Amino acid sequence: MVWWQIVGWGGSALVVLSLMQARVLRFRWLNLVGSVLATAYNAVFGIWPFVAMNGVIAVINVYWLRRLVSERHDEAVYAVVELAPDDAYLAHVMSVHATDIARFGSAAPSSDAGGGRLAFLVVRGDETVGVVLVSDLGDGVGHVDLDWVTPRFRDFTPGEFVYRQSGVFAARGFRRLVAAGGPEQSDYLTRVGFAATPEGWVREVAA
Repeated sequence: MVWWQIVGWGGSALVVLSLMQARVLRFRWLNLVGSVLATAYNAVFGIWPFVAMNGVIAVINVYWLRRLVSERHDEAVYAVVELAPDDAYLAHVMSVHATDIARFGSAAPSSDAGGGRLAFLVVRGDETVGVVLVSDLGDGVGHVDLDWVTPRFRDFTPGEFVYRQSGVFAARGFRRLVAAGGPEQSDYLTRVGFAATPEGWVREVAA
């Protein structure tokens, strides 16, 4: 019985821990494991109302996990909106999330918001989930000043939708994009099509 007590307390702890998560995918996984453990614990002791409740919660979590994972690369779910670099809404997003952007952005954004910069929002429905800023360095090279994702979607790669739209960059005369990034960004940059080179992370722009 001691082991079942551990299972019961462990399930409860995971459910509580899940409610503290900003990341939607992490929340669902922790909540799923916690609800499954709670279902098993209550079934052993015959507490059927809680078995039913936690079982339904587990099924709901499975549904949302399947949906979130299946939609993570779906252009029908995520959209890219190009903005002027001095757009008021972009400035608002950058201001509200300034601390998080400074901590988790792939590179510090330039203070120059001139015409040589491209600005993109990645949205899911009416929710902004990411910001990508790219500056023109000349000679067909664009520098990714910022590739930032909101905390809720940090387990996803919404920036990929910007980089997929090669026509946007090709139309501006870009031949390649370069990005700064340390070891902590290497997995993400690889997933969105950048390759490590002696000069840094580079992504070729398709004509």
